[in-house]
Amino acid sequence: MNEQMNDNKRMPKSNQSEAEAPDIPVQEEKQFSPVTESIQQFGQTQSPASESNIFCMTIIGQVEGHLILPPQNKTTKYEHIIPQLVAAEQNPKIEGILIILNTVGGDVEAGLAIAEMIASLSKPTVTVVIGGGHSIGVPIAVASTYSLIAGSATMTIHPIRMNGLVIGVPQTFEYMEKMQERVVRFVTSHSNISEDMFKELMFKTGELNRDIGTAVGSADAVKYGLMDAVGGIGQAIAQLNKLMGDKRQSMQAGGYTQ
Repeated sequence: MNEQMNDNKRMPKSNQSEAEAPDIPVQEEKQFSPVTESIQQFGQTQSPASESNIFCMTIIGQVEGHLILPPQNKTTKYEHIIPQLVAAEQNPKIEGILIILNTVGGDVEAGLAIAEMIASLSKPTVTVVIGGGHSIGVPIAVASTYSLIAGSATMTIHPIRMNGLVIGVPQTFEYMEKMQERVVRFVTSHSNISEDMFKELMFKTGELNRDIGTAVGSADAVKYGLMDAVGGIGQAIAQLNKLMGDKRQSMQAGGYTQ
């Protein structure tokens, strides 16, 4: 017994550590082929990839503002959209911007910020409402140069709503009224709908369940002057190509080069 203990003492420390903690083989990361990665990401063997002069931007789910929404919510973050619009405006290869809209609404000021950004672009823009362009999605939909709405899509127009802590003082209601006027002013100045008609749709009762407002279908949206036409992606790209061609001609006629 004593001899075994002496042998352990004479054993070098390195040998002791090797005996106590054997090396664990490092697992190498699996390398997937491009086809496998494409199936995992897009559900198909190939994804369309080509150089285009049109930048496509999607605004889906709920427009997220200054507060982070729960992770199960499908959201569009305005701090992601604004840099994309700036980059598209600065890129000389991009001549037009296509905006696909399917949103339930969201933060009022974030939605207005996106709408103002779209309206201030110097390049032609076309918006397509697919599914729905509700609430604060309405100003975003009308902010472009030309706006389309799919045949089955709808747009919900309703007054400003607040959640969280509300202080019951006159200043709170004045603030809500001023914010509502900002939305009304933007929509009426970027579409052909009149202020009286828009407010009539906004304050209509009996059409929405447990709420005030109106769900406007595609044909009515065009009839009221809210949207320019009923159509989908094909019509949107055709209209955008026409607007880009008109801009090229005007720039050539004026002696400017892009």
